[in-house]
Amino acid sequence: MSTQYTVGSYLLERLKELGLGHIFGVPGDYAFPFLDLIEKNQDISWVGTCNEFNGAYGADGYARIRGIGAFLVTGGVGELSAACGVGGAYAEHVC
Repeated sequence: MSTQYTVGSYLLERLKELGLGHIFGVPGDYAFPFLDLIEKNQDISWVGTCNEFNGAYGADGYARIRGIGAFLVTGGVGELSAACGVGGAYAEHVC
């Protein structure tokens, strides 16, 4: 019996070890394969947000409490909006 161990599976396992319990973001076409892995994972939950900017700030607030945060977006205009949230986290020394 062969078990497929992917980069995405490893990433989720490592994030769980670091204390992550939730990933924020907006589902999108390029993110669907990784989102499927999140949905199958028993230890990390998906938190859908209305846009990428909110996902980044949700992860920022989560990191302020838990010490680590993560969000998932697809390429394009949304990721540029999410960069504002990442910049804010860096400015406040959360990252």
